[in-house]
Amino acid sequence: MSAAGKLGLIAGGGDLPAAVAARCDALGRPVFVIRLAGFADEHLARWPGAEFGMAQIGAILKALKLERCTTVCLAGIVNRPDFKTLRPDFKGATLLPGIVAAASKGDDALLRKILSVFEAEGFAVEGADDILGGDTLGAGALGDVSPTKEQLDDLKKALHVAEKSGELDIGQGAVVCDGLVLAVEAQEGTDAMLTRVANLSADLRGAVDSPKGALGKAPKPIQDLRVDMPVIGPRTVEMAAAAGLAGIGGVAGRLILIDRAAIVETANRLGLFVWGEAR
Repeated sequence: MSAAGKLGLIAGGGDLPAAVAARCDALGRPVFVIRLAGFADEHLARWPGAEFGMAQIGAILKALKLERCTTVCLAGIVNRPDFKTLRPDFKGATLLPGIVAAASKGDDALLRKILSVFEAEGFAVEGADDILGGDTLGAGALGDVSPTKEQLDDLKKALHVAEKSGELDIGQGAVVCDGLVLAVEAQEGTDAMLTRVANLSADLRGAVDSPKGALGKAPKPIQDLRVDMPVIGPRTVEMAAAAGLAGIGGVAGRLILIDRAAIVETANRLGLFVWGEAR
């Protein structure tokens, strides 16, 4: 359940930060958006907030306190930087060695370290899914299309591969077609992975007029689910269709939906299944 109080939204790229901010508006909950320079979309400037470099940790903390935020949510895409090029403020400089050391152990260790910085300053940390009212993928079909047995087998294997990849802190997604693993998501993200699949030889994958295979997205078994839970939106469905896939799926309750109605409309229009695998 989402906590009360003013939210400090630490925003990277993609659609998730705007969805979280809009949800706060709908709830009448005040929000202050920290737009991470080079990552956050420009349209986030419609909400009260400020832009900071990702290493300006002291300035970020000061802004959140001045705005009387009680909780923070980290949402959106932030690619790992070249730490040598960062220009930290004093607080950032004191924390950077520990952050770099955590980063050497993987993304999950890095995220845990970043969360600990905010918690040490007295902020509670909320997951985007909690703020969005638990709008995650349920069990079974979302929309009018259900997978065939063969398509469901591909999805289950894709989820298995994604979870095994997650154990190694690599990524959260995989694509399988006719039992063959076509792609595993790493630092490039889901969109780039689907573009890669779309450029594979036609004999390895489906086509728009004869789709097959599935994209599976699953959280890393080692990760803190308050941060970086897998996400899909209508664009994900469109890109999966363009890659010749028959559908998309995730672990029920562990895949955030950005604009459920638009996902359903897009999937129905393009003939793709969206499936939640019960665990």
